[in-house]
Amino acid sequence: MAELNEQQHPDKRRSRRAKITKPLRVRPSEPRDEHFEDLPISVNASKEGIYFHTRRSNYYKGMRVFVTFPFSSQHDPMNCEYVGEVVRVETLPNGRFGVALHLSMTLNYGAGAPPGSISRA
Repeated sequence: MAELNEQQHPDKRRSRRAKITKPLRVRPSEPRDEHFEDLPISVNASKEGIYFHTRRSNYYKGMRVFVTFPFSSQHDPMNCEYVGEVVRVETLPNGRFGVALHLSMTLNYGAGAPPGSISRA
């Protein structure tokens, strides 16, 4: 079964995944997408991506999103926000979906960075 899954989804990662279960916040970044705020828990993460399960059905491959990871509260100065892209959406049992995100850019809002500074992830 694992061999079949590897053939369907070749591994394109440049860094290793770690089983990290932390809350995150996901919001669409494109005005054409209906606004939502999803607060799932990660299943695993790497330096360049996050995989999580959700009940939201409006994710699609190529969708650009803002991702805060880890997320504790909206006003936490330790929040780190990224610009990401959905690279895979899987249908799971019980009306759930698995979503894989590639993190392409970090948006730094902390006290040590100038407002609006951007760095590559």
